[in-house]
Amino acid sequence: MIATPAMDDSRQMTKPAPILDPGPPRLRIGFLLTPRFTLSAFANFVDVLRLAADEGDGSRPIRCRWRVLSADMAPVQSSCGARIEPDERLGDPARFDYIVTVGGLIDGGPGLSPEQAGFLRRAAQARVALGGLCTGVFAMARIGLMDGYRCCVSWFHHQDFLAEFERMRPVSDQIFVVDRDRLSCSGGVSAAHLAAFLVDRHLGRAAARKALSILMIDEPMEGDRPQPGLPLELNARDPLVRRALLAMQQNLHAPLPIARIARDLGVGRRKLERHFSADLGIPPADASIRIRLAQARMLLARSDRTVSRIAEETGFCDASHLIRVFRETEGTTPDLWRQNRAPTAAAPP
Repeated sequence: MIATPAMDDSRQMTKPAPILDPGPPRLRIGFLLTPRFTLSAFANFVDVLRLAADEGDGSRPIRCRWRVLSADMAPVQSSCGARIEPDERLGDPARFDYIVTVGGLIDGGPGLSPEQAGFLRRAAQARVALGGLCTGVFAMARIGLMDGYRCCVSWFHHQDFLAEFERMRPVSDQIFVVDRDRLSCSGGVSAAHLAAFLVDRHLGRAAARKALSILMIDEPMEGDRPQPGLPLELNARDPLVRRALLAMQQNLHAPLPIARIARDLGVGRRKLERHFSADLGIPPADASIRIRLAQARMLLARSDRTVSRIAEETGFCDASHLIRVFRETEGTTPDLWRQNRAPTAAAPP
């Protein structure tokens, strides 16, 4: 047996310092997980709570408390296949400050169970704030809990939301939205920023910054920070320009007038044009054309749709309109462009 030297005191693992008389948690959150929920949104949100709840990364639920709630205590499968074991049954929602519903695949299953829906309604009646991560807001809207509220939806699910809830207008140019006692975010990393917002509100800015820094996130982002959108050849830095570009992307099939986009963003058309000129060197109308042409090129390269169908899907009046604009920018017609990009047969050895 080989003797090993005693570990030097400087190398010993130290335990987090005890927090004297911490009292009850200052932030209490219950989670409802829908079938095929998005694990990343849930994990990002919970890890901010975990890191803010204790000294260092001790993970003790001292300042914050979080529980996964269930009607039957059965494990819930996420969209990636991992399963989460619930912590406790639904019970009285008033024991929490917030109830957060985590969504995932829109067609991933039955959604909220009747017991979960009833629990959320009781929470609303008890004036417990409700939150939706990723497509969790879909589940809340289906049972009427988002009526009269603004809600955040990822640009990726913007049209899905409009198709299901015709009278609602989701916010898809911000990373999260807080409207009175309803909170929602677009998913992914934005869940960490929404959690940091709550930590800031209940525990202070230092706790929120500390949690995010341990997660390698530079700093808390405000809710009105533009969502990262579809890949763009237009690399905008100005937040106002980025939000306008997202609005253009989300309405490819029926382009919005520039004056309407400016109004929706709360600015005048001339101000929006000045921001575009300073940031991109082109007017908003030209940017709209470039976005729609980029989508048309993608459809030409990756699908067998007709030029007429592509023109309809990208907001051109008809095939002739698309052909004319395409020839002006590419020097050829859409059909010839597609033929020239078709993979050639491999030459014989």
